[in-house]
Amino acid sequence: MKRRLLLAALVMMGVVGLLQSAAYLNITSLPHSFLLSVRWITLALLIAYAVVRRSLTTWIIVSMFLGAEIGHDWPNVATNLRVLSQIFLQLIKTIIAPLLFATLVSGIAGHADLKKVGRMGIKAIIYFELVTTIALFIGLAAINISKAGVGVQLPQAPGEVLPATRHTPSEIILHIFPENIAKSVAEGQVLQVVVFAIIFGIALAMVREDKRKPMLALTDSLAEVMFKFTNIVMWFAPLGVGAAIAYTVGHTGMGVLVNLAKLLATLYVALLVFLFGVLLPIALFFRVPVKKFVKAVAEPASIAFGTSSSEAALPRAMEAMEGIGVPRKIVAFVMPTGYSFNLDGSSLYQSLGAIFVVQVAGIHLSFGQQLLLLLTLMLTSKGTAGVSRASIVILLGTVGSFGLPTEPVFILLGIDQLMDMARTTVNVIGNCLATVVVAKWEGEYPESSGSEAVQAAMAE
Repeated sequence: MKRRLLLAALVMMGVVGLLQSAAYLNITSLPHSFLLSVRWITLALLIAYAVVRRSLTTWIIVSMFLGAEIGHDWPNVATNLRVLSQIFLQLIKTIIAPLLFATLVSGIAGHADLKKVGRMGIKAIIYFELVTTIALFIGLAAINISKAGVGVQLPQAPGEVLPATRHTPSEIILHIFPENIAKSVAEGQVLQVVVFAIIFGIALAMVREDKRKPMLALTDSLAEVMFKFTNIVMWFAPLGVGAAIAYTVGHTGMGVLVNLAKLLATLYVALLVFLFGVLLPIALFFRVPVKKFVKAVAEPASIAFGTSSSEAALPRAMEAMEGIGVPRKIVAFVMPTGYSFNLDGSSLYQSLGAIFVVQVAGIHLSFGQQLLLLLTLMLTSKGTAGVSRASIVILLGTVGSFGLPTEPVFILLGIDQLMDMARTTVNVIGNCLATVVVAKWEGEYPESSGSEAVQAAMAE
């Protein structure tokens, strides 16, 4: 049943594409009512498939097409739907500060044994920061080259004006540090929340075990609650996304969908550049057995691609790295730490997505301002959980703290699943490579790698 509905919907989408192209090129003259009927029959099939499929991702994709059609056919109605996307925005904003605080504090204080492992911890953190920073710059370069967001006319509500304030360098630096954490949370100052959480996490890691445990348990519990809260809010995503697309298309036309396709292609190309231009040279430099590594990482990477969740692939990834000879103590330390501090694909996506928002808004940022935006992303990305759509939450908070419009972020939700699959896969591959690199760096990765053990592990 599902396959038949999907096949019928895809066939009808192809027919719609051909008919619309023919009408646009004046190859044939078809009545407007006929084209309208065909489009809505196609949407009805997509909705039927979504009902049977019972998947949030499917509903989000269908809502994008439905919103685009409503915006195209009834632009006046689409304008009134904006309130639904604003409700979704309000709910998302409530997640950002507690999620960042809980995940950062838990990630830092939860590894208080950094003092004990000393050298290995420092090397791992240095590696994480260098690689994620390179990922941020690749995302920045890719979106500046493709200019995927240029040409989209951002609709503004009556009386809405985008802020264009300028700050001196000293004001920018001072603005990074919180004066009042409650005020920072209320005003959505993401960078200030991150700085507070980092210092709080370090302080918590330094106190006695009996004092640290209750607070660490609290932040762990808060993080889990916010993950569930995010899942609840995301059930409203189809309405929010559909309304945002309808409002945008109603004001700007269908051209926004071309920009989204361009953005998706930009992300995939940028991730491939990162894989072959950064991770592969790192593997060769540290003399990682590439063929063996690729064979070991194939399964966890495929799990990550299919589920869009780094956490779903974690157990198999840890097992696979042990199977190719990485000592368990290194795997147990580097892999979980990397899930907080070494999300390469998510970092690349966030820099790309942030500049996409800037381009859609028609705002010009100097190179220095883009670097400041990268600095913010470098810190906020450390709070990105290894779960689906967490990057959207962090991106929304970051662009909001810079006074940038949020509508383009809702537009991104329409193709977020396709982007999430790729960036999550890169996250997992990057963390697996990090464990081997740290083991090599520590001199604890035997060149022989225990070939018999590896063959037995691979056979299983």
